[in-house]
Amino acid sequence: MITEKLPSTRLPRQSHAWLQKITVAYQSGPSCPMADEAAGNLLAQLKADGHTVLDHPRNSVNVLITTAQFNQPIEWRQALMFTARRRFSLEHIPTVFTLVAITRADFDAMMAHFRKALATPKPDPENYRFSGLASHAYITLHEQGLRAGPILSLVRLIQSQTMCIRLILLIGESLQGPPQEAYTFDLVGAYPRTSAADPAAFYEDLALRVVTAVSTREVTQHEVLGEPVPLAQWNMLSTPAAMKIAGQEFGRREFFTRMVEIGNLVNIPALNGAIASQYSEGCFATWDPELNAMITTITGSARPVDKGQLSEDELAVILAMRPDGKGAVVRHVEGKRNDSPSTEAVEMVGMDSRLPFIQLGKEWNIQGEVPVARSKLHGHRSVRAYDPKFVEHVFLEPAYYHFPVSCSTEAQASAIMTAFSQSQALNQPTDPRQLVFTILPGHGVVIVEKWVAGKVPFQMIWEAIDGGALEIDSRVPQGPLSFIPQENGKMALQEE
Repeated sequence: MITEKLPSTRLPRQSHAWLQKITVAYQSGPSCPMADEAAGNLLAQLKADGHTVLDHPRNSVNVLITTAQFNQPIEWRQALMFTARRRFSLEHIPTVFTLVAITRADFDAMMAHFRKALATPKPDPENYRFSGLASHAYITLHEQGLRAGPILSLVRLIQSQTMCIRLILLIGESLQGPPQEAYTFDLVGAYPRTSAADPAAFYEDLALRVVTAVSTREVTQHEVLGEPVPLAQWNMLSTPAAMKIAGQEFGRREFFTRMVEIGNLVNIPALNGAIASQYSEGCFATWDPELNAMITTITGSARPVDKGQLSEDELAVILAMRPDGKGAVVRHVEGKRNDSPSTEAVEMVGMDSRLPFIQLGKEWNIQGEVPVARSKLHGHRSVRAYDPKFVEHVFLEPAYYHFPVSCSTEAQASAIMTAFSQSQALNQPTDPRQLVFTILPGHGVVIVEKWVAGKVPFQMIWEAIDGGALEIDSRVPQGPLSFIPQENGKMALQEE
């Protein structure tokens, strides 16, 4: 068996071909010498790379860079993420990156503190009592830490105290000296590490992470097309009930963690469009042959969604991807609430356009063609091992391992569609492997299921999980990875 290996994972690393030139401004905040030095060097690197660095924020600005002090909460009325547009009379909300410095000793102490707190099955509020956080913050900090370890508890703490989603955490021996490494945080909870052993490479890397974040757009501009699905027809479909059953099955296996609710972390009276009041962790969708459309879960940013206990108001119908790629084409259902679909809708329906359609056998009692990919599952999980006799793994393009992208973006949708378009199991429907997956570094996993007679939607996925053909892990790789053959015949994840 040949080891799966991502080509050339060592520096010089590949950046994305679609990166744009951006306009940046610096707005100082509470700081220290380490953060001040890093901010200056980062701005200099961006300028050297051909980006525009303004001396004051104005309407052309894409990115605001600021600083904050560790464990010193910022009042929301002073946070740039909520006030930059009004403060600087901007026509749009820029992306804010906050640089926070911490000593090595304090970082290690925080990791040890959260590691100890997470060792208890039930969270103790006293272990999560930090300045600036809401009284129920302990719930989210504990659950997030269980999902990905103590560093994710730290991510959510610093994001809450700084009132900023995108952070660069600088770590050094002293706040008076240079950084030795940095972690870059985002909404989903990514924490890729950048070493400062080579200072030039350090700032090149951080600059590319900033540019990557703002060079892509969200693909959530969904549009409604056609007459609503008649309620009588909807009630005759088997797919909505199958979606609810799948949610319960994945809930029993704890595939989806509890959604992150901003109000549980911090007290902000009005989010003002800067961020949704909550976001759910992942989504899933399956194809309905009668509607000739995909049924998917709705977005968690609209309202809280418990995927383990879905209602039919929490399902959406997707016909296709918009021709311009800015969102999905949606069909409403008569008498339903008709919230927007999950932010991953475009990646899920878009992959069908690059893969075969197949004619099902007589046992399905279905006329017409269907996409080779029946069901799709997107979660903030990973795969630690899989059985290659039943499951195929496909790689993203190399740049996505070095410079991950965020959810609901055009870049992520393109990465996923490209990866699955190269699947042997999907392009050759007779291939015996019924499941295909890819890992999104810093984000999660996407799993696709083919059509198998006698199985309900998603059954092949949860049976593979139960049987060990697909071993799910809560810790998501943050960069390049390989799968290495084991003596038991499985392929095991190896981070590089």
